[in-house]
Amino acid sequence: MPRLPALVSLLTALALPATAAAQVVPPYDVVLANATIVDGTGAPRRAGHVAIKGGRIAAVRATPFAAGSAPRTIDVHGQVVAPGFIDLHAHLEPLLQLPDATSAARQGVTLALGGPDGGGPYPLAATMDSAAAMGIGINVGYQVGHNTVRQQVMGTANRAPTAEELARMRAMVAQGMRDGAFGVSTGLIYIPGTYSNLDEVLALAGEAGRAGGIYTSHLRGEGLGLLEGVAEALEIGRRARVPVVLTHHKAVGPRMWGQSVTTLRMVDSARAAGTDVMVDQYPYTAASTTFDVLLPPWALAGGRDSLRARLAVPAQRARIEQEILALLQNDGGGGDVRRVQFASVAWDSTLNGKTLRDWADQRGVGAGLEAVVPLVIEGYFNGGAAVVLHLMDEGDVRRIMAHPTTMIASDGRLSVPGNGVPHPRNYGTFPRVLGEYVRAQRVLTLEEAVRKMTAMPAARLGLTDRGCLRVGCAADVVVFDPATVRDRATFLAPHQYPEGIPWVFVNGVAVVADGVPTGARPGVVVRKGVR
Repeated sequence: MPRLPALVSLLTALALPATAAAQVVPPYDVVLANATIVDGTGAPRRAGHVAIKGGRIAAVRATPFAAGSAPRTIDVHGQVVAPGFIDLHAHLEPLLQLPDATSAARQGVTLALGGPDGGGPYPLAATMDSAAAMGIGINVGYQVGHNTVRQQVMGTANRAPTAEELARMRAMVAQGMRDGAFGVSTGLIYIPGTYSNLDEVLALAGEAGRAGGIYTSHLRGEGLGLLEGVAEALEIGRRARVPVVLTHHKAVGPRMWGQSVTTLRMVDSARAAGTDVMVDQYPYTAASTTFDVLLPPWALAGGRDSLRARLAVPAQRARIEQEILALLQNDGGGGDVRRVQFASVAWDSTLNGKTLRDWADQRGVGAGLEAVVPLVIEGYFNGGAAVVLHLMDEGDVRRIMAHPTTMIASDGRLSVPGNGVPHPRNYGTFPRVLGEYVRAQRVLTLEEAVRKMTAMPAARLGLTDRGCLRVGCAADVVVFDPATVRDRATFLAPHQYPEGIPWVFVNGVAVVADGVPTGARPGVVVRKGVR
């Protein structure tokens, strides 16, 4: 006769089937049923069903899943299921204050790359660790900003670095890459990056390239200096042997409209010769930047006191005023002071949303370009401002977007309603492409657009498990209605979330559910080379 413990074990084993049947654990966490799948590869859309488990895509198939396969089954009939969008150019500076990243998530963005235009935090490790510790609504990665590094080493000095200074900057870039940065960015129109020469940028881009990173460039010129700016970036890619992204590519000012024909030919020629260059773009005819771009960079070296001293010298003042006039005519002003719109003015919030023409009228100085030159100087000394510049042509926007190397990126800053009158790209970039340039204008097919928002930027970052919709990929997923998805943000009323994006999942967790933010923070800090 069996001993008592063995008898208990036997009876327990015999009872298990009935108990297990009453406590079946579903094989998946979420099922998206009856989907139109656009997987990011560029392949034609297809009908199917997607299952998520443990933060990963667990199954993608044509046949339905059995009832009870997941605690939550969402019928997405008539809607597209795609990989979450990857924003290759995002201003994440407010992330620690806005960790939900709602303005990005509601566009379908599940991964954003910060540190563009030569800016961003340094050291990176501290920011990355803080974001990871507090929890964030989307995944984020970072680049090392050249301007940030140069500022820490050289301040705003208008000269080439010494050998020791260059060595320090190279070491900082190398450390950033070890911390998990995806590359180095430049903002060669901004201070102090504008004071750098080709050799300096080559050295720093080379550090990123040796670590397997990329080089993204806000060109030294996007107006009259556009062709030279593109040529410089291509030369850096060639000589430093680093993959290049011409970021927020555009042709600024009426005199340069149409020149995207030439710049895209330059890209094609460089690629044919072996340089790995790509482009990113936001879908608007206006840029956004700082008021300082309306002043000549050389005059700003050393800060406000140095500019004040230069203005006190009649010959230098005349030169500064003449160069401001030239910038108003040909670059940042676009030849018309109505093209300069204030986004955020700390010293006079009543100007938010108004134009430089409105300010000139308010002050009674006249609307001519020469008349507003003193206002430009005054605005700088008041503390500057964020501005929206209406400087691009729709034909260039469409041409650049259709180019096979172009990816979609917002250049947007994380935002919350009520804070200034920012560029609508902060809220509308990705749905605008889907609504305006896919559905309305047919510049892109739906499959092409999704690829430019997912697989292409993922490949540029060297990511193999994001930007994809196949088994094993991270469950970063967006669900949108191709018939209704659209941006609602405008230049005068930008604080409006888009329509037609009811579900967004980050690492398998819904951050937008039935069109409403959930407050969940499942995002992670993605570090290059770390999985």
